[in-house]
Amino acid sequence: MKRQILMGLLLPALVGTAAMAETAPAEVAYEEGAVAQSLTGTPGNPDEGANVMSNRGLGNCVACHAVSAMPDVAFQGNVGPSLDGAGDRWEEAQLRGIVSDAKMTFDGTIMPSFYKVGPYIRQGDAFTGKAFEGELPPLLTAQQIEDVVAYLMTLKE
Repeated sequence: MKRQILMGLLLPALVGTAAMAETAPAEVAYEEGAVAQSLTGTPGNPDEGANVMSNRGLGNCVACHAVSAMPDVAFQGNVGPSLDGAGDRWEEAQLRGIVSDAKMTFDGTIMPSFYKVGPYIRQGDAFTGKAFEGELPPLLTAQQIEDVVAYLMTLKE
C-alpha cells in the first residue's frame, strides 16, 4: 500500500519534469542564430534524424539538399548547399539553430523554419479566402529537431 501511494506521488512529478524539459517554439533562445540548449533535454537519435530528413511527410531536407550518405534516397536537391561534412562545418548549437529557424542565421534564406509558430505573413485570405485560422503548429517536433541535429553531426568530411 505504501509503495502504491509513493508511486502515485512520484509518477506525476516525474512526468511533469519530462514535460518541462521541452522548450516551446516561442521560447527558443537564439544567440547569433545558434541554440545552445537542447530543445528536449534528450539526446537526438541519428537514425530517426535520417528518417526525418529523407521522409517527404516530415522534414524532407533532401528535397533541397544533397547528402552523399543517403545514396538510396532519390531526387536529392541542389537548391541548398550539400550537407556532406555538416558536422565539421558547424557546431551542434549552430545546426540546432539552423534547423529550428534558418532565418535567424541566414537573412533572406528560403529554407523553412521547422520549429516556429509565428509570426507569419499570411496572404492566403487575400488570394483564396481559405487561410488557416489560429496558431500554426511547428513543422517538426522538438525531438525531431534534436534527431536531425544528431544525424547532421555524423556527417563528417
